[in-house]
Amino acid sequence: MLEYFSMISDHKKTMTSKKCEVVDGYAIKYHANGKTVWSKGKIKNGHPDGYWEWFRPDGTIKRSGYFKEGTPVGEWTTYDSQGKIYKVTSK
Repeated sequence: MLEYFSMISDHKKTMTSKKCEVVDGYAIKYHANGKTVWSKGKIKNGHPDGYWEWFRPDGTIKRSGYFKEGTPVGEWTTYDSQGKIYKVTSK
């Protein structure tokens, strides 16, 4: 299934459209260019659930962490521009 959705940019407070594919309960969202993956993770009952990852437009990992029924839980990792661990926080 392929769908489009809108999101509000935290920095510019403008509406942008991102492409999203949902395959076997996993959402794959794309950057505005429609080609590179922005985030991916499991959807359960319409909410993020389980492990999620976010990526930069160049494909390097930016952040990862876990959700439980839409709420961030456990350890969340932020990565530097080279994809190496920058910091780990607990939710």
